[in-house]
Amino acid sequence: MAAGSFHEEEALGKAYDARLMKRLLAYLRPHRPIVTLAILLLLVGSVLQISFVKLTQLAIDDAIKNVQLSAEGRVDRLGLYALAFLGAVLLAFATRYAQTFITIWLGQKVLHDIRTQVIRHIQRLHVSYFDRNPVGRLLTRVTSDVNVLNELFSSGVVTIIGDVFSLALIIGAMLYFNWQLALITFAVVPLLAAVSFIFRLKVRNVYREVRGRVARLNAFLQEHITGIRVVQLFTREKQTFEQFDAINTDLRAAHFRSIYYYAVYFPVVEVIGTLAVALVLYFGGMRIQGGLLTFGQLVAFITLTEMFYRPIRDLSEKYNVLQASMASSERIFGLLDTQPAVEPPAERKEDGPFRGRISVEGLWFAYHDEDWVLRDVSFEVEPGQKVAIVGATGAGKSSLISLLYRFYDYQKGSIKFDGTDIRELPLARLRGHLGLVLQDVFLFSGDLAGNVRLRDTGISDEQVRRALDRVGFTRFLDRFPDGIHTEVRERGATLSTGQKQLLSFARALAFDPDVLILDEATSSVDTETEQLIQKALDELLRGRTSIVIAHRLSTIEKADKIIVLHHGRLRESGRHHELLARKGIYHKLYLMQYKNETVATSLETGAAGR
Repeated sequence: MAAGSFHEEEALGKAYDARLMKRLLAYLRPHRPIVTLAILLLLVGSVLQISFVKLTQLAIDDAIKNVQLSAEGRVDRLGLYALAFLGAVLLAFATRYAQTFITIWLGQKVLHDIRTQVIRHIQRLHVSYFDRNPVGRLLTRVTSDVNVLNELFSSGVVTIIGDVFSLALIIGAMLYFNWQLALITFAVVPLLAAVSFIFRLKVRNVYREVRGRVARLNAFLQEHITGIRVVQLFTREKQTFEQFDAINTDLRAAHFRSIYYYAVYFPVVEVIGTLAVALVLYFGGMRIQGGLLTFGQLVAFITLTEMFYRPIRDLSEKYNVLQASMASSERIFGLLDTQPAVEPPAERKEDGPFRGRISVEGLWFAYHDEDWVLRDVSFEVEPGQKVAIVGATGAGKSSLISLLYRFYDYQKGSIKFDGTDIRELPLARLRGHLGLVLQDVFLFSGDLAGNVRLRDTGISDEQVRRALDRVGFTRFLDRFPDGIHTEVRERGATLSTGQKQLLSFARALAFDPDVLILDEATSSVDTETEQLIQKALDELLRGRTSIVIAHRLSTIEKADKIIVLHHGRLRESGRHHELLARKGIYHKLYLMQYKNETVATSLETGAAGR
């Protein structure tokens, strides 16, 4: 796979981007009371941590070492300190529990909001966007990238605030207890900062490698699992596995490098912390001997010294969370900032009666720049007419249908429905008048009825059965024990090609469109199934505007008008017998197909004879 196919996943950007963080924090605004409560709980938890230290110091100096108290008095005071310590522990437990629950709940709420926004936006994007962006990449946006933000919101933003406050509180407590020992402890901070800087630099590079290799692995899996039939057909399992194993091994090596840096960094931090404790013990012991420090104060200070390094370690880990979140948020916002190429009209027109007259006038269209697919195409479809569009592969037939649906917008000319330009019609209204049956049928997992009604609760089971009956699917339905509620596997794996075509046709009929469009709808079915569809069409297309794209010219001989496209231009137009009489492009196409069909029939007859 070329590097360009996953380069976007490797771009990490800055570890902190104020612009991106501002947009991320906007998702917390609807939950401001919860965020405030979580921060307050963190602050209370930090204060309680300091209270443990103070209670320990008082218990040692006042209850254990106070020689002026009797043994009974020491026990009484020690019991009071123990009860106070127990109360602080229980309060800290409750605070920690509530804070953890709230922050995780908050993270899930924000993730739900982001996923909802991303999916809603993806559904608005134009078809050309999906032509340029692989499905695997879009799935990564909705799953992996959003999950990375979960860590930011559930254990990042709020926790970072808590760590900073805890660090400030610990530093203040250290200076309060003994500012000389505090300065001794701070003497090792530059060493810690240098180690942390090197660690962040190394981990940043490794993290980039891991993200790139994960993206490469995901893309490889998505492509080869989707194309598993080709892999098995050409017995490429061994080669495919070897390629996967190489990518997987590369990913494992990148993870190992990440583990190595973590395995080195945290022990080094512990060593630096131990060095600080050793310095405190040495100089603190000397001050105890000089009567300038109590034993309880020394114990409390050592505890504070150990606590001092916890938020520093946490902040180092949060650096990676922040860096990953900046990269993921940049990709997510890049998707959300992509504007649909096909925009709905600014003003909503009144929805009047739809008669079904289609006018195409001087239509020019290109997918890229001026590489024209359609050139100055003009024709009209009268209400109730059956119009066929034919032409060689690449003539622009399917592109024309895409323009009718406004999957793309044309550069010149116009398409009008009942005299109104389709760019002035809301997309839902425009597409609500059209029914499309494609050659490549897409079925969703679920049941037969669900694939006909597509979650439209206005279409009853009886209407589903009627639609299936009208296209001749009943003959297959009788074989399924669960009827219309028979399970359909992913992409219709349990159905034949002909059954999927009929189901797609029933889907279009169930929505009762004003204009029925058939794009190569009978090219993938056998002769018997095609006859079922043709029989249904003779009845169903009567009085309904229809546009038929077909390579098999025998299916459109009764069309009211046949339009012949050639290299993007409309070259001929008329009825079947008129076009044959002209002996032009249509006549050549017809003779070529007739000859091919005759040869195919002869081969089938000969095979049957043998």
